[in-house]
Amino acid sequence: MKILGTTLMALFLAGCSIVGHSEVETAPYTLLKADEKQKIEVRRYDNMILVSTSMAEGRNTAFRKLFRYISGDNTLATPIAMTAPVFMDNNTAASAPKGTEIAMTAPVFMNNSEADTLMSFVMPKTFTLDTTPKPNDPSVNVSEVNDYTVAAIQFSGTLSKSNVAKYTKQLETWMAANGYTAASAPIEAGYNGPLTLPMLRRNEILISLQ
Repeated sequence: MKILGTTLMALFLAGCSIVGHSEVETAPYTLLKADEKQKIEVRRYDNMILVSTSMAEGRNTAFRKLFRYISGDNTLATPIAMTAPVFMDNNTAASAPKGTEIAMTAPVFMNNSEADTLMSFVMPKTFTLDTTPKPNDPSVNVSEVNDYTVAAIQFSGTLSKSNVAKYTKQLETWMAANGYTAASAPIEAGYNGPLTLPMLRRNEILISLQ
């Protein structure tokens, strides 16, 4: 399963505030198990449409490519109802082709494995693989994920290397104690914009399960 990445985005979701509130649609899932004390959940995402690109040229470059896609750099010109505020990014190229603007959902996924570093946006739940417009940029790809079961740990602060390492270890320890086996490397997920106070941010580490 290839989804994914960022630790710092001087970017992110429109509609976010310094107190962490966001009107952005979140990817729906079924809760299978919860450990409220450790803020760990086992979830099943039944279906997600992802638009992804490589982070080989840096996270900001990857973010801008995906932002241009949801801002209209795609092949579909039919108006699409907004389900949430769209992203704002002052570095977005003004000359990007204009197509359909697409509302963003949360989280942004990040896969930082050595083999394939990808950043992915989750499309609104009304989209299917067939109805999602094709990217004009050949380095941006659309894919579908089905029956994606994960263990996830939630934490505040930033997606710094030290925090990612700390909470990944905590999640892996919990998985081992509860009989779960990892099927992938950890994935980072961010929900808030850069103006949100670190103590009020929602970050997650997700590990898919066998």
